[in-house]
Amino acid sequence: EVQLQASGGGLVQAGGSLRLSCVASGLSFDDYAIGWFRQVSGKVREAVACITKDGATYYDDSVKGRFTISSDHAKMTVPLQMNSLKPEDTAVYYCYALRWGRSTPNWGKGTLVTVSS
Repeated sequence: EVQLQASGGGLVQAGGSLRLSCVASGLSFDDYAIGWFRQVSGKVREAVACITKDGATYYDDSVKGRFTISSDHAKMTVPLQMNSLKPEDTAVYYCYALRWGRSTPNWGKGTLVTVSS
């Protein structure tokens, strides 16, 4: 069973940094792309960043240059380093894993990030 555990959220002032972590189990990084979405209450969940088995990365334009996604296959973790945070980054952040060839990802529980102005 695929399980994803996200952590690292919290309250930070604008301009500050947070590091989210997604710990995965029940899967192989060789078979999945893993990444992060975020959701503001009442709005559609939006993609933030993802990383493939080969290390290729994708970022939403709103976070390019500020967020960095990486993966540690030995520790089965996918950290998301978030710098220069803005109030509009405030959201619940969800870790997901999408198996190649599938259209429905596995989701972890979210972690709340609040950026104060």
